[in-house]
Amino acid sequence: MAARDEWGRLYESAPMRKETFETMSGVPVEPVYGPEDGSGEYPGVYPYTRGIHASMYRSRLWTMRMFAGFGTAEDTNDRFKQILANGGGGLSTAFDLPTLMGRDSDDDFSLGEVGKAGVAVDTLADMEDLYADIDLGAVSTSMTINSPASILLAMYVAVAEKNGTPRVALAGTLQNDILKEYQAQKEFIFPPRPSMRLVTDLVQFTSAEMPKWNPISISGYHIREAGSTAAEELAFTLANGFAYVEAAVAAGLDVDEFAPRLSFFFNSHIDFFEEIGKLRAARRIWARWMKDRFGAKSERSWKLRFHTQTAGVSLTAQQPENNIARVAIQALAGALGGTQSLHTDSYDEALALPTEKAARIALRTQQIVAYETGVVDVADPLGGSHFVEAMTDEMERQAEEIFAKLDEFGNGSILEGCYRGIDDAWFQGRIADSAYTFERKINSGDRIVVGVNQFTDGDEGEKNILYIGPEVEERQLKRLANVKHDRNDSAVIDTLAAVTAAAADPSINTMPVILDAVRAYATVGEIVAALEVHFGRWDEPISL
Repeated sequence: MAARDEWGRLYESAPMRKETFETMSGVPVEPVYGPEDGSGEYPGVYPYTRGIHASMYRSRLWTMRMFAGFGTAEDTNDRFKQILANGGGGLSTAFDLPTLMGRDSDDDFSLGEVGKAGVAVDTLADMEDLYADIDLGAVSTSMTINSPASILLAMYVAVAEKNGTPRVALAGTLQNDILKEYQAQKEFIFPPRPSMRLVTDLVQFTSAEMPKWNPISISGYHIREAGSTAAEELAFTLANGFAYVEAAVAAGLDVDEFAPRLSFFFNSHIDFFEEIGKLRAARRIWARWMKDRFGAKSERSWKLRFHTQTAGVSLTAQQPENNIARVAIQALAGALGGTQSLHTDSYDEALALPTEKAARIALRTQQIVAYETGVVDVADPLGGSHFVEAMTDEMERQAEEIFAKLDEFGNGSILEGCYRGIDDAWFQGRIADSAYTFERKINSGDRIVVGVNQFTDGDEGEKNILYIGPEVEERQLKRLANVKHDRNDSAVIDTLAAVTAAAADPSINTMPVILDAVRAYATVGEIVAALEVHFGRWDEPISL
């Protein structure tokens, strides 16, 4: 009864979205269901398998955070405004491949990729255009950026302060999850250890000066998109989270200072009940490890908060309208799994960047789940289902096997185990094997994908797609050339020299000098080059 009583106290103190909760036919529904004797687990109560809040969505719906980024900063700024006008609750920014790789638009390696799969950002001038006429003190912003994360956050802070919003008021999340880049996404620049220093510098900076900002969004999404199983996504993601905790503690931070502002990012794939079990298991594992292994005393440190995105890799170019159904099912799994924010993919993303119409349908899908289905009225409505509980337990069991392996790699250190797993290409090999196994099932017909290997009729006709032409690159190159012409070259040289000096001295936090450099309109590529002087570049080991 203790858990039930604690839940009751927490629930009574929570604000409610409305006065009554009932089915369409008028049948009242309770806020939570469980055994008659009040035993078992309850939402808002350790270990949080059933949710991190006692009232869950009765108090507040998840943030409907739509991902956007393409072309120039002005192009994406227009899409941001459309998302907010259509009821989106937060912004999520996608950067183009050159920006993700720390290269400027005029770099030879950037040719043909500028603005194609995200927005091009070279200097503070682009960031100013990207968030023009948007009140950064009133909106929560997520930025999917990793290797150059410090540089892009510095630009965001500089824009906000230039427009009168102090950094202390900024709310949002930076992905800044460098470990998964080596494991899955491959957008790394520097070797793992100096990259981890940039991560911990940023964590220290935001802990001291940006209390509303989440400095790391530990991402399983890209691990799953690369081909991992659900259990591997769960285990690799949480292991990376444990590694960041170890690194921050080693840098002198108290675990309860920063752990409450770590967040996670999971994939919601198409196997409905497996995904729900994965998300429930994630909360339970994190709570136990933070309390028992890392000695966190604050309940806020035990609570795993996460964003969810529907599975882009599950979308098909064949019969793309079928993707609307896939996304709706995956969004429902995310809600039933207890997500804190959600992005729904657009049905045309397997073809090109989302059109405005497709992005609106994706947002409306979330709104239908939230406002029409009734699943938000009960916390963890599938809790107690024999199947769901068994899937939750199995996800936890498989994850713990992987943690034990990493502990063995690192002689009791998950951080060192992750480093070794990267150095030896162990993570990469596991993901590649899982991806190969899954593709063989599709190719053999053991796994049916509607419209791809069965039910393939009806895929005729033209498809309306958003095309990014060469004129986008031309505009961005002209923009960059103008910024370089107008800026103070001596200020750029001085601030870049300070970045290089800070990189050479581990006792110096790199964030303040990076802020100085972006304010001087140094480019992303120039700042990366200044860090590279001491950090070097990473060459991935070959996995055989």
